[in-house]
Amino acid sequence: MYNSIKLIIQGSLTTNSELITKSSNLLTREKEMYTSSHGNAKYAPAGYPATAMKAQPSHVSPFHGTASATGWSTGLCHCCDDPANCLITCLCPCVTFGQIAEIVNKGSISCAASGAVYGLLALAGLSCLYSCVYRSRLRGQYDLEEAPCADCLVHFCCETCSLCQEYRELKNRGFDMGIETSYNLTSISKGWQANMDRQGRGITVAPVVGRMAR
Repeated sequence: MYNSIKLIIQGSLTTNSELITKSSNLLTREKEMYTSSHGNAKYAPAGYPATAMKAQPSHVSPFHGTASATGWSTGLCHCCDDPANCLITCLCPCVTFGQIAEIVNKGSISCAASGAVYGLLALAGLSCLYSCVYRSRLRGQYDLEEAPCADCLVHFCCETCSLCQEYRELKNRGFDMGIETSYNLTSISKGWQANMDRQGRGITVAPVVGRMAR
């Protein structure tokens, strides 16, 4: 009886010793894997994937667009940089808007049509809602920042200044925004098609780069 109890105790001790040894080996392996994860991409700490993290997209500001957006060539209040356009815009903003819209639309809508729609909306006091859409399109085409505030606020608070700024921006980028007189003595705009024909003939005008507005 005594011998049987002794054998049972010895067997139990042997089993416990084997379990302790296996546990120790397992902990050693986990420690080695964790240590190697700092210098080897094959291993990763528990709970984290072994794949490399993807780069996060660039920060987008609700007022200034993407982080890579460029500034306007002239400031919002630099209307005196082009006195003639400033005077025309103050007296008849539909003319300036029509010129801008034709270039932004790439000739799909004429200057006269856009200007007429703007004039009708101006009678109801809604012209700024129409013109701010074209400011957004212009910014999208040339990756310009949304400054000094949201497009709708710029046109609502400073409609004349915003139209002048957009006009100067297109002019500084090489577009001929002038008004010429046709043979039937009616004023027409040198719009998208005229600029494309001029470029096709190899006639280029160096853009005037003003101070970058921030």
